[in-house]
Amino acid sequence: MAKVLGVGGVFFRSAKNEEVAAWYQEHLGFKMDPNYGATFTPDQMPPGGLTVFAAFKGDTKYFDPSESPFMVNLVVDDVVQAIEQIKAGGCEQVDGILDEEYGRFAWFIDPEGRKVELWQPKAASED
Repeated sequence: MAKVLGVGGVFFRSAKNEEVAAWYQEHLGFKMDPNYGATFTPDQMPPGGLTVFAAFKGDTKYFDPSESPFMVNLVVDDVVQAIEQIKAGGCEQVDGILDEEYGRFAWFIDPEGRKVELWQPKAASED
């Protein structure tokens, strides 16, 4: 049986794809290729980082206030600085910063209304 080895990408429709791509590049440091978007290699993931694929219940409030049926989680090196950057880019932070045993989390609404989760993993050496 073939098996999935990881997430190969996150793709979404955008009414203003070039503007949205430019916003992410400017405010979160994505290196954007005009044909392929941003690419990340496994060696760029910090210690303790991983990719999660999860189906949430249909009535989950976790994606609120966005009405999008999905939410992207982005691994960042500094969640506080990332939030400052998205605010400088004109986007709204949702809730505060949450410290969990596996890292720090923050959320924002992107330029097209999607909720995005930021995750700064707790480094394996911090255990």
